[in-house]
Amino acid sequence: MKLLCISDETDPLVYSKNIASRYADVDAVISAGDLPLKYYEFIISSLNKPLFFVFGNHNLEYLHQFNDHSLLLNQYGYKDGKVQPLPPFGGEFSDGKVLYDKKHDLIIAGLGGSMRYNKGAHQYSEREMYFRMLKMVPRLLFNRLFRGRWVDILITHAAPLGLGDDTDRCHQGFSTFLTFMQWFKPRYLLHGHIHLHDMNANRHHVYKRTKVINIFQSYILDDPALGKGREDGKNRR
Repeated sequence: MKLLCISDETDPLVYSKNIASRYADVDAVISAGDLPLKYYEFIISSLNKPLFFVFGNHNLEYLHQFNDHSLLLNQYGYKDGKVQPLPPFGGEFSDGKVLYDKKHDLIIAGLGGSMRYNKGAHQYSEREMYFRMLKMVPRLLFNRLFRGRWVDILITHAAPLGLGDDTDRCHQGFSTFLTFMQWFKPRYLLHGHIHLHDMNANRHHVYKRTKVINIFQSYILDDPALGKGREDGKNRR
């Protein structure tokens, strides 16, 4: 399975008239946040592929509408006292959820947001992120019992603590993600938030059995084992 992964900054190679030919062979798109919804709409309309996304700590104009299930069902939200329609871009909102892509037999979980560093939206303390993770446990347990594994990919915005994060409060990683990887053994954790000013900088880390990848701007993840029911599932339960 081949995934186009994006985060934090638009990539001119993606935001291009040649996107359809350049990325024709990708099966799905993953976003770790901090990108405008219009960018997602362009990608989906150009590639006609499913897109799974979480929100980061920027580009949060529509966050409250996605978090309010009743507003999302009606496809309308409120801003400054006025009704505001959601962009009909068709992406799969994965933040705080565990989703199953039946076509590709792929299980995706999402935990967006950053460490709390001011009073901005979609920022969490370590304790708050931990309890967000716990809310996923029933669905993850269902997957373990009926699909043979907990989850394939965890999408986060922030990095795991000590694995590609930074020392300032805003960019500090979450130890909750280390716990998630230890308990639920995803094949991948895909995150953004840490900008790579040197594109040759290391994007990859490994924790337990999980490959951690910083997908800043864009990254192609090509793994033939994804989307095949996790043939190695017995060794990863």
